Parts: sequence; structure tokens; C-alpha cells
Amino acid sequence: MSSEKIQKTARKYALQNAVQFNGKANVKSVVGKVIATFKKEDLSPKDIIPVVSSVVKQVNRIPLNEQISELKKTAPELLQKEKKERDFSLPELPDAEKGKVITRFPPEPNGYLHIGHAKASIVDYEYAKMYNGKFILRFDDTNPENVALEFFDVQKEDLRWLGIEWDEEYHTSDHLEKHYKLAEKLIKQKDAYVCVCHSDAIKDGRFQGKECDCRDVSNEKNLYLWKDMISSSVEGAVLRLKGDMKSVNTAMRDPTLFRIIDKPHPLLGDKYRVWPTYDFAGAVEDSLSGVTHPFRTKEYELRDECYFRLLELLKLRKPHLMEFARLSIEGMPVSKRKIKPLIDQGKVSGYDDIRLPTLRGLKKRGILPETIKQFVFSQGISKAESSAAFSLVEAINRKLLDSAAKRYFFVQDPIKLVVDNAPSMKKTISLHPTDEKLGSRIIKTDNIFFVPKTDMKNLNIGDVFRLKDLYNIMITKKNKEINAEYAGEELIPDSAKIQWTAEKVIKMIVFVPGLLYENDNYNPNSLEKVEGFAEDAVSQLETGEIVQFERFGFVRIERQNNNIIGFFAHK
Repeated sequence: MSSEKIQKTARKYALQNAVQFNGKANVKSVVGKVIATFKKEDLSPKDIIPVVSSVVKQVNRIPLNEQISELKKTAPELLQKEKKERDFSLPELPDAEKGKVITRFPPEPNGYLHIGHAKASIVDYEYAKMYNGKFILRFDDTNPENVALEFFDVQKEDLRWLGIEWDEEYHTSDHLEKHYKLAEKLIKQKDAYVCVCHSDAIKDGRFQGKECDCRDVSNEKNLYLWKDMISSSVEGAVLRLKGDMKSVNTAMRDPTLFRIIDKPHPLLGDKYRVWPTYDFAGAVEDSLSGVTHPFRTKEYELRDECYFRLLELLKLRKPHLMEFARLSIEGMPVSKRKIKPLIDQGKVSGYDDIRLPTLRGLKKRGILPETIKQFVFSQGISKAESSAAFSLVEAINRKLLDSAAKRYFFVQDPIKLVVDNAPSMKKTISLHPTDEKLGSRIIKTDNIFFVPKTDMKNLNIGDVFRLKDLYNIMITKKNKEINAEYAGEELIPDSAKIQWTAEKVIKMIVFVPGLLYENDNYNPNSLEKVEGFAEDAVSQLETGEIVQFERFGFVRIERQNNNIIGFFAHK
């Protein structure tokens, strides 16, 4: 067996492995394939491993696009990688029938949706689709102190960006009169009472498991006080469920069902002043609207007893209530309590800041809606609490973008490079290494280039390197700019390959996000501002396009005030 035959076989498998793994072949993987190829030749691994190791080193020095090109010529059949599609699906629902499942997503219109809302809405929507059922968007707008008119439309825009549509839309406040009648029914049944105690006394009584004196007031007086609450002639009263003040589950210690909120509602103005709490409205609306499988986060699990107790007392249908763990990402707070002060203090630019896990922040950063969907499915719907690393989101997004994003040249922290005897060229470079349908662009080159200053620090006078996809040059002088001379086009083993732009460029700033919180403390260095030059073709890109700046990363483009800026998604 000739060494040449082993080398030839090793090279094609090294190229295949390199193309599959972003330009870097793994020796062990290639060795395994080569040994398998020659297993009938009775060759010793000692004869194969040194040859493979040498070939892999050679292949790994070649740029990815050249690896692809060579593999196309020598073994095109190996370019197609058999991929096992991951099953991004949800488990079956209990007691579910095709065509009869109804789910709902009930956001409070008090802010921008974030990754946690994405999980809830995607799970609810996908289950409705899975069973050919119905999906309801119900705005939980029963706290006028928090609700703002702008967020009704804002949240619908965010959901549509996720690819979510709904069969029915309504507001909990639309049914307030029904809620009042049901509350009155509870009072008449002696299952609820009006409490006029101070909030501190109520809190203390619940803590100690001590019944309130208001509990013993007659039905007639309770009904009278209830009507006074609605008519504005009494202040500070609440309607409470007669639960069990000795219950181990503190959520059952006479929870509040209705309270007075004297603030205009963005849709209803001053029409109502008595508003249901989440305990009451959530249970009643799930039942009345026909929802069969409502989901909510695990934090409400203790309130399940109250949910079903209310429906039992009101003789309303009981849905199959289900809980899942909240979705959170390390270093990226979803709580308004943490985010709003950062905005007020100017530490982040707004709710669409690329360091935030809001849907608008993720979109601005260049995260795709399909990425969020796959990420949600990958985390599952168990009750086990966990905090995922953002790298998991990046990994999914990278796979989706890699086959679709056009490639361009960008040089950060550039230094001028002047090349003596440089040939003037019109270089045609593909916009994607494998998808010819994405086209190409022509870059005109003369003798002036821009290259990364950091790369030049590692090179000395006399060193030869290659301008990526172009030709070789040798450094002749280093100062405030780099001088070099043309050194031919033949590939030189072990020579560095440097990113570049031609003389005609556009100045760009790319904002690179880091973790907003580290060890639960705000990180003041969480946003880096990278300045550089992009090739002229980038000037034709539109806001929202996501491209890959070679050897830099995926970047979402945005036009602002006649300038083009970039938002770094990930490597």
C-alpha cells in the first residue's frame, strides 16, 4: 500500500470533516474513517495515524471556502452531510382531543414581552396547532395602575414577529360585569366577604392564621358593602374568599378576590373602580372562555388550590391546569424591577437594548424568531427550574444563519497597508461559500488596503502573509502604516491569512453585547463599541439584514441618520 494512496484518502476525509466543523478537521475522526477504508488491506494504525495527522494539519491551514472548493472537485459526494433532524416538538397533552383543545396566552399589557413570555405564548400556540384547536389572546388588564394603552399593540406586534397568530382576542376587562355577578353569588353563598381592615392588619392576620372580624358580618351587610365598593361610597375595602386561615397553604388564607383601584383604565376610563385579582380573573376567564389546557409558570403552583376552589364554588367548568418552569437566561434579567432602573439611569438604551432578553432586544441583536421557538422546545415544559446560558440561543441561531447569511469583509481597528507592485484587480468573491444562489460581489483592488492592527502586531518585516482570497505580500516596513510588496498568488503553507478591505470602504461601528449582570451585579462593561471599516458593498444593505462579517461574526445591520451601524449577534 502506497503512502500516496493513504494521503489521498486522508485528504478527502479531512476536507469533509473540516467543512462540517467550520474549517477545522479532527484527527481522531479522520483516522477512524481512513482505518475503516483500508480495513481489508491489513494496515496497522501506526502506518495510518502519522499520515493522517500530517494531512489534517495541512487541510486546517486552508480557508474554509478553499476547503469547500477542493472537496467539490475531488469528492463532491462527501460535501453532503447527512443530518439527523432534531425533534423540536411538544409532548402530548393529557385528556386532549383533536379539534377540542383551547389554549390561551394572557399577558398583562404593562410592558414589552421577553423570552419568558415567548415560552408561554409559543407553548400555548403550538399546542392549539398540534390539536387543530383554538388559541386565544386574552389581555389581563385588570390592574389600571400597571396597564398602558401602548402595550396592547406593542405586544401584538411582538407576538406576530414570533410567528404567532390567534383565533380570538379580548380583554379581561370586557367581562367585568360578569365578574361582579359571580362575586355577588359568592357573597350570597357565604363564600366571600367584604373586608375593611387595613392592609397591614390583613397581612398580619394571614401570617398568624387569625380570622378577621369582618368574616362574621351578615350576608345582607356584605352585599351592601359590596355595592358601596362599586358605587364609590366606601374606601379601602376588599372582597376576600372564605378559605381556611389555618391552611398550611398560605394562598388559601382568605385570599383577596377584588380590590378598589381608583385610577382611570386606558380602555374603560373611570367606568369601574373595583377590579378582580389574578386569583379570581384567571380562574373565571379560563373556565368561561372554554380554555381546556391553561398553562402558567410554577410560581403559581400554590395558588392552584384557590383556582379550583373558586370554580367549584361557582359551579364552573374546571380546565386541566398545567405548570412549567420559568424560562430565564444567565446574566439577562427579565424582571421590570431590574430593567426599568437601568433605563431610567441611562445604563441601557431602552427595552430594545441588545443586552436585554426582551423580544425587541433579541430581534435588534439578530436573533431569529425560529431560534427562539427551537430554544423554547429544547428547554422543555417541565417544572424543573433552570437558568440557561445564552450560548444555547447562539448555537441554534448560528445554525439557522450559517446557511442563509451573506458574507462580507469587515476590519476592526484598521491600519493602512500599502502594497508595492500590487496588480490592479477586479476580484469576484462569492457571498456564501456553498450557496451560489446568494450571488457574489466584485471588489476592485489597487495598492491600498486596510487590515486589522492586532494581526499586524504579530508580524515582522520580511514576513509573508496572504490577503485572504487574494494574493501573498511581504512586509517591508512597519510604522503608522504598513508597507509591503506583492509576493505572488500561489498558496504558501503555514502563511497567515489576513482579513482586509480595499481602499473604498465605509466606516462602521458595531455594538457587541456582553452579560448585563455578573454575579447578580450590573456589569458596566457589558457593551463594547467596535470601530472599523466594512467593504463598500455593505453600503447597499438594508436595516434588518443579518450578515456574517468573515472572521468577526454575525451582525445585524441598521441604518441610522445616513450611517450604517451593526449589532453583533454572536460568532
